Amino acid sequence: MPAHNMPQKKAIIRIKPNVSKSVHFFSAPFIWTAVGIMLMVRGLHWIGLSLTLWLLFIVLLVGTLKSLMILDRSAKKTLHRIMLLNEKSCIGAVYSWKTWLFVVLMMSLGMILRRMTEPGLFFGTVYLAVGWGLLLSSRHGWKQWLQELRELRQLRQVQKK
Repeated sequence: MPAHNMPQKKAIIRIKPNVSKSVHFFSAPFIWTAVGIMLMVRGLHWIGLSLTLWLLFIVLLVGTLKSLMILDRSAKKTLHRIMLLNEKSCIGAVYSWKTWLFVVLMMSLGMILRRMTEPGLFFGTVYLAVGWGLLLSSRHGWKQWLQELRELRQLRQVQKK
């Protein structure tokens, strides 16, 4: 690397928000939980008084299937990825570039669809199901984060002795 680029690289490294693996293990399920709750709240708002027990059953069934068949695999892949990270790495590394690109794509698609038509029962149902799926699949991350906390606590106890 040319010497004239070294100060730039040092400046970038200085402002890069490096965090520990335990922060990554917390961030991954926290983001899924927060987004899942936000989608569910929006979905419930758009459904309004149209929410029936049958619709709730369908939403929970579809969301659970999405969780078990698609999102669980993605959550586990993310956790495996975090395990392979250096102890201190950028907070954005919690997800791969491909995942971040997919998030931007999904957000853009949601904004475009909401501008094309009035959100209502259909969008509310989709948001509620996807939100439930994210919330349900976040359990893998929370389990891993709690495991990480237990291991850190045990390590500290051993170091005290």
